[in-house]
Amino acid sequence: MDRFIFLTFNGLSIGMVYAGVALALVLIWRSTRVLNFAQGAMATACAYVAITVQQHTGSYWLGFAAALVAGFVLGVLIERIFFRRLEGAPPLNSIVVGVGLLILIEAGLGMIYGVANRPLQNAFSKIDYKLGHAALFSNQDIFTVGSVLGVMVLFAALFTRTDLGLRMRAAAYAPEVARLLGVRVGRMLTLGWALAGVVGALAGLLVIPTGLGLYPAAIDGVFVLGFTGAVVGGLESPAGAVVGGVTTGLVLSYAQGYIGSDVTQLAALVLLVAVLLVRPEGLFSSTRARQV
Repeated sequence: MDRFIFLTFNGLSIGMVYAGVALALVLIWRSTRVLNFAQGAMATACAYVAITVQQHTGSYWLGFAAALVAGFVLGVLIERIFFRRLEGAPPLNSIVVGVGLLILIEAGLGMIYGVANRPLQNAFSKIDYKLGHAALFSNQDIFTVGSVLGVMVLFAALFTRTDLGLRMRAAAYAPEVARLLGVRVGRMLTLGWALAGVVGALAGLLVIPTGLGLYPAAIDGVFVLGFTGAVVGGLESPAGAVVGGVTTGLVLSYAQGYIGSDVTQLAALVLLVAVLLVRPEGLFSSTRARQV
């Protein structure tokens, strides 16, 4: 029983990290209709900003804030320089550009910082709270859960309760119509990329201290699992991103604990295929409009 409890809490903790990556993907999809395959590399670049500021100032929180600002700026620059030119182009073009940016950013980080693995500090202690002999969670896990749930609530409210969120969605779904209605489509797309950059930076700061270490390709594997969580939950729903990320974390934790670490990636693939076969739009996809 202790083992099951440990695996459950471990899966919830890891799943919240995947949920952070999934939230960034959902945010950029809802606000721009682009799947950003460079999101993991952007988060890694922001983590390097954090560790650089921490080393020069000795303050974790200054580095944390600098990483979030860097995510915002990087999102703006990438949208303005690269993806703004792809408006109206086939969807495959944005995928190719995203993969190209992934390679470019990781290569640039390797040239600037090297490829050595660097430790990144946690915000809080990793001392576990226990139930019997089972280690359940730590202060860092509480911070991770609170951060991801807070981001989910904020963006759910943004897209459903505010005029700004409505304009962002209109710019993504029907840019020509939105322009006729007076929406600054370019600004809305840029804002979507900037906010996704902030969320991606936060996800990077949460995931790298969990044992990955910081190196140019540190988040590639986590990005794949975060993408799995986003697809499982449905790319339209912030809540679905969190549920999908947590589901992915639980499946991997149980598979690793009861079967073995060799099957964890296979377990993620089985989960993804099963959801796509039963509900291709994801578990939290919005209901399709009725055809007349």
